Amino acid sequence: MVTHYKVSGHLACGSHGEKLPATTDLAKVRCRNCRKTEVFTEARRNARNAARRAARRERAARTANDWRTSWEAHLSAMPGRQRLPRGFAGQAFV
Repeated sequence: MVTHYKVSGHLACGSHGEKLPATTDLAKVRCRNCRKTEVFTEARRNARNAARRAARRERAARTANDWRTSWEAHLSAMPGRQRLPRGFAGQAFV
């Protein structure tokens, strides 16, 4: 059975019927006409871009934490009382 894309209460392809299966999940849409509509392609583009942005944010946060922990380890390995740089609040000396 063909699954249509539902947008604000209507089917994207313009089909009418109470018993037509419809979903807002982009991966489950099987109607070719719905998949060719501008609304569907825009929704798919927005979902793909949101996933890319989330992955980029996660990668940036992961690398930000890596340099910070390695820098703290480097300073604590140095002899004497080495001051931590700005941004390492709550820890005046190592």
